[in-house]
Order: sequence, then C-alpha cells, then structure tokens
Amino acid sequence: MTDRDQYTPGPAGGAEVRKDGEKWTLILVRELRHSPEKVWQALTDQAHLREWAPFEADGSLGTVGTTVKLTTVGAPTPHVSETTVTRADAPKVLEYNWGAGNDIRWELEASGGGTRLTLWHNIDRRFISMGAAGWHICFDVLDHLLSGTPIGRIVAGEAMKFGWPRLNSEYAQQFGIEVPSWPPKVAQS
Repeated sequence: MTDRDQYTPGPAGGAEVRKDGEKWTLILVRELRHSPEKVWQALTDQAHLREWAPFEADGSLGTVGTTVKLTTVGAPTPHVSETTVTRADAPKVLEYNWGAGNDIRWELEASGGGTRLTLWHNIDRRFISMGAAGWHICFDVLDHLLSGTPIGRIVAGEAMKFGWPRLNSEYAQQFGIEVPSWPPKVAQS
C-alpha cells in the first residue's frame, strides 16, 4: 500500500472569504515545515508544479513579465489560459492571473523553521467552496512532495475519491453558503 492509498485530507480549515460585491476572494493559509526557498521553487518551477498543482505550466512562474500558458489538468476539456507574472519577489510574493478575473497571489513568510503559505485567489462565488476543497488537497500533495514522500497530483475527478465532496461541504458550511452541486445542475427549459 502506498502513501497515496492511505491519504485522506484533514478537516476543512485555514480558509476565509473576503467579499466585495460579486467579487469574492478565497484566502487559504497553510503552515509548511519547509523553507520559503523550497516552497518558492515548488510554486514557480514547472517540474514541481506538475507534481501538485491543478494546472500544467509551460515555463517558470518565477520572473516578472514572463508569459506562461497554464493548462487545467483532468478537466473534460483542458482549459488553456495565458498568464503573465505580475510580481515575483522571491521567496516572498508571487502574483499572476489564471484566466479572466482569477488573480492569484502567493505570500510566503518564514515561520518557526518553516513557511506560512497564504494563497489569495479570486474565484466566482458560486465555486468558492469547490476551490477551497481543491486547493486544500493540492496543499496536502505539495506538503508530501516537499517532505520527500510524493503521492502524485490529485485534481479534478480523481479528487472525488480523496475526500473532495466532504471538504466542499465543510468549506461551504464555514463560508455560510449553500453547498454547490457537482457537476452543476442544468436548468430544465
């Protein structure tokens, strides 16, 4: 039995939502036992991203002004968006967009021999608990990778087998919203 077979995400936590009208920002905080430099590499290097992130990058995200294509992984049809890195202050702050209106900001702060990693992600409010659940699992996979016990990327449909529905429900409850159904129900005409 592998570490992956035994992986189960812990309870929802370390997340909040900032609301500005229809624009909602998910803020997730995770304490990692690794240096900011090591975490920075995992956030910017395409080979590291391939191991844990919900997208493939065709280049490094570590340099301001760099244009990189991000491609969703595991989606029925891959969504490709071109992103430009708007801030890369290694190993402290990384900013880029992931598709229209989905701004991403990573903050890394040295904390007790490790790193406090904070993700700020603008997500359509209808999908914010889903995003929190997905990033929660990605962060767990990232932690395994940095610890030298990689379990492989767990995204999209595969995440359903690893506690994503429970996390989606728990985050929706924490955020005070109705649990969104997945796949989305199509209105009958």
